[in-house]
Amino acid sequence: MPDLLTRRAFLHGSAVAALTATHGMGAQAATADPLPAAPADADDEAYWRKVAAHYEVSPDFTNLENAYYGIMSKPVAEDFKRNIDILNRDNSRLLRREFDRDGIEAIRVQLARHLGAPVDEIAITRGATESLQNLISNYKLLKPGDTILHADLDYDAMIYAINDLAERRGARIGVIRIPEPATRQSVLDTYEQALRDNPRARLLLLTHITHRTGLVFPVDEITRMARQRGVDVILDVAQSWGQLNYRMSDLQADFIGGNLHKWIGAPLGLGFIYIRKTRLADIGVHMGDRDFAADDIRSRVHSGTLNAASIMTIPKALQMHAQIGAAAKGARLRHLRDHWVRQARGIDKVEILTPDTPGMYGAVTSFRIKGLTTPEQNSALANRLMDQFKIFTVVRHGPVGGSCIRVTPALFTTKPQLDQLVAALRQIAAT
Repeated sequence: MPDLLTRRAFLHGSAVAALTATHGMGAQAATADPLPAAPADADDEAYWRKVAAHYEVSPDFTNLENAYYGIMSKPVAEDFKRNIDILNRDNSRLLRREFDRDGIEAIRVQLARHLGAPVDEIAITRGATESLQNLISNYKLLKPGDTILHADLDYDAMIYAINDLAERRGARIGVIRIPEPATRQSVLDTYEQALRDNPRARLLLLTHITHRTGLVFPVDEITRMARQRGVDVILDVAQSWGQLNYRMSDLQADFIGGNLHKWIGAPLGLGFIYIRKTRLADIGVHMGDRDFAADDIRSRVHSGTLNAASIMTIPKALQMHAQIGAAAKGARLRHLRDHWVRQARGIDKVEILTPDTPGMYGAVTSFRIKGLTTPEQNSALANRLMDQFKIFTVVRHGPVGGSCIRVTPALFTTKPQLDQLVAALRQIAAT
């Protein structure tokens, strides 16, 4: 992934430069943070302690549920607070005369550069859910009798949207059951079989990293496989963008929705929608929007009045992400994940649902205690981890083998904290 401009370079010559000069966002927001370039080794603990120091984390519990949203680093949080104050002080004059007119577009340009996509192929949204719902609900090529495919590990809200689209268009639903344990080949074989078994398939919902088990799908190969059969893919990268190192073109998909508030560390309520320019006409204008022309991707999103302070903070979040680098961040997260998983695999009764195959996992991994497969049993287990051991995790449902517990470290997670998780699992498994 290419190096980003620093915020100072980004602001120079842009409309946002005028905005910050006028309203006092100034030098403090533009100055790079004192963080050296990431080392080649994910186990350079001295460096990662410096990174962890950029986060304010509660000392009252160990947070291993960082896939929900990624907390802002201190520099990003400070920038966000400044932007709230600026917006609250200068109000609608700032929005109408400066930010809405030019500022947001300058930020969209920087975001597009970071995504590795042309600016006319992306728009800022309130999150991956809004992005993907708009892509699904406005997909124009579905006909009565066609089939929409989705997997059992896809995100619930996206499955709801797929079901709604099928009901409105007279289509049928095909559910793909992901094998457990999963291998790269078994996943590819499962999708190939599903496409073979559903000759009327027209649309496939695909997830890059599933929020249920952390499995990383070989989306480029699945997308090519689907395209060969005339099946369009709507790709969910909510969990992967910022955690894995890629550009939009690497994924092969024409329609993509993602988040900025997970692994990029921007404020809550931010995301993006990507539509390949040559396919824009196949996604309808959202709710009859007329603010933008039909050949402008921004007409596929109409969110109303946005949280401008959050959007104004995107450059700082991108800067912090770029200072570490997607490759280094991903390597560190996998290193932390491996630290606890390798120990947990040796515990009797503990089933790790996410494979160790390179390329098939990131930070997120789920486990199950043998015999405990119901939602109620796993809810009780998550409560025990929190109440007895002060370790916060989350229950996930949907895998073919039953419910499970999701564990997700972050850049501020320490190895002793992960050792505490392993010790807790040993004690739980022995009872």
